[in-house]
Amino acid sequence: MSIRDRIKERRKRRAAKNEAALYGDGAELLMSWLGIDGNTKEEISEVTYFTCLKKLSEAIGKLPLKFYQETEDGKIRAAPTNAARLMTIRPNPYMSAVTMWTTTEYACQHYGNGYIWMQRIFRSEKFGGDFEIIGMYPMWPQYVTVMMDDAGIFGEKGKLWYQYSDPKSGEMHIMRNEEVMHFKTWMSKDGVMGRSVRDVLKETVGGALQQQETMNTLYKQGVTASMVMQYSTDLDDTRRKKLQKKFAEQLTTPQNAGKVIPIPAGLELKPLSMKLTDSQFYELRKYSALQIAAAFGIKPNQINNYDKSSYSSSEMQQLDFLSDTLSYRIRMYEDEINAKVLTPSESEDQKYFKFNERAILRADTSSQMEALARGVNNFIYKPNEARDYLDLPKAEGGDDLIGNGNFIRAVLVGTQYTQKGGEDGEN
Repeated sequence: MSIRDRIKERRKRRAAKNEAALYGDGAELLMSWLGIDGNTKEEISEVTYFTCLKKLSEAIGKLPLKFYQETEDGKIRAAPTNAARLMTIRPNPYMSAVTMWTTTEYACQHYGNGYIWMQRIFRSEKFGGDFEIIGMYPMWPQYVTVMMDDAGIFGEKGKLWYQYSDPKSGEMHIMRNEEVMHFKTWMSKDGVMGRSVRDVLKETVGGALQQQETMNTLYKQGVTASMVMQYSTDLDDTRRKKLQKKFAEQLTTPQNAGKVIPIPAGLELKPLSMKLTDSQFYELRKYSALQIAAAFGIKPNQINNYDKSSYSSSEMQQLDFLSDTLSYRIRMYEDEINAKVLTPSESEDQKYFKFNERAILRADTSSQMEALARGVNNFIYKPNEARDYLDLPKAEGGDDLIGNGNFIRAVLVGTQYTQKGGEDGEN
């Protein structure tokens, strides 16, 4: 076989392997579509790292996205556009909006950057005018390259371009900056590309993985330390290995824990001393977990560490998580969405998207009803607005502000003590 034929054969085998990986198993296809790389299983398998990823990704995924407009009468709900429907219901035929936002936040934290390509059609032939978004697709971060066109190769100097290498066909797609929503972590050296937590904490995450592997190995051995086998006769390597294998099978694995093993005369087994408390294994493992959680902005109680919990209620716990961790992430998402999704005419009409962070601050029924009642009685909420918060239908006459009639405007305080026709109570 010639060298050319060998290269062709190798390419065929590689293409068949890639196609089988993409389409052979439904689970593998879903993992590939969601941007989960098989080479990253080690980091994800670390329980603290996985818990932090899950906490942040689910928190972003469950926040409702609302479409508003600023008017002379204040903020109102704007009429939904096609882009609003895509981002709140189903962005593409393959996933829901919750899946898209959860996947994007997972990509941000695990890879440092998350990308969503927007399929757009323009209402005029001129680029830069009003457009309509007909689909949104998350892109695998490991196949995206961000380029700065300093030389004006694509016609515009100083513009960002996104290159996506299709893993199936091998084709490359070049996309404008306006076509891609680019989300990132807080850590960025150039303001364009973000860095992931696993890149910053390689040693800490790696150490936590080794600790977990140590415990897994110990459990597989039936929580039994290694032993020294002492024998009086001289054995060759073959017989020694057979003897070692025989007792290793009988003394290890959880099924053999606590069993009595008969040994022949002249043979003695001495267990090696192994105490995890002497090496402060538990303390070091907990310290590593707290370091990883702190890098994500996750509180100790959210990874089930309640040693120093000082929260009076679950609502205060969620409020602390929102203000210290999620508020920055939410602001970053809102800025990018409003910059890339809104058309020029929608921006002129002062329309904007905003996440409803109250979704993670829902209190118990008693506290919720008390807060709504106080809002209605103090002219803050309209009755129908309070009913909408409880997912109840509107009621007749509920669109007017009502409240306690004993209240008085600040500029009129004291006038109730004066009489008509005089000042300060004098006729």
